[in-house]
Amino acid sequence: MTSPSDRRVARVQRETSESSIDLTVDLDGTGTSDIETGVPFYDHLLTAFAKHSLTDLTVRARGDIEIDVHHTVEDVGIVLGKAIREALGDKHGISRYGDALVPLDEALAQAVVDISGRPYLVHSGEPAGFEYHLIGGHFTGSMVRHVFEAITFNAALTVHVTVLGGRDPHHIAEAEFKAFARAFRQAKALDPLVRGIPSTKGAL
Repeated sequence: MTSPSDRRVARVQRETSESSIDLTVDLDGTGTSDIETGVPFYDHLLTAFAKHSLTDLTVRARGDIEIDVHHTVEDVGIVLGKAIREALGDKHGISRYGDALVPLDEALAQAVVDISGRPYLVHSGEPAGFEYHLIGGHFTGSMVRHVFEAITFNAALTVHVTVLGGRDPHHIAEAEFKAFARAFRQAKALDPLVRGIPSTKGAL
């Protein structure tokens, strides 16, 4: 059991000419969230991530969404990645690896996560045309990959996300986020059998 003083928590704030973000994560939470990005479908995806990864997540973001949601969505991903990396600390005692296979009706997505300290993303399987589809009339399918890139590189994770099936863009995107969440939940978990850093190098 993690005591309150040992909780893996981080708050990151980021200000640019395109967005203003204040984000807090608690990796030892219960999956509660309070998210306002100004992009409703993105709020939906981040809420799913928090719920299924058992990460408490608070996000307040303002951006130039009157131009496009791109800046706000990507910048929140960058800040989330930075917060995850900070909250993980020295990664003492973590499981390190996680994998999940998650369906959402006709959609099926797989994610594998290694809290490796080496940023790398392999993302494949989205159907042709998915990147051009407007989900909810505002969130372009191409943004899904952008978010995973932003989180992966700023959290220093190795992540493989594969869409194995699906037709509805909403279902595909949500299945990807839920699969990533479940895999991350396993990887960040503290394993009582692990002594020190789970790497032969002694560092992650």
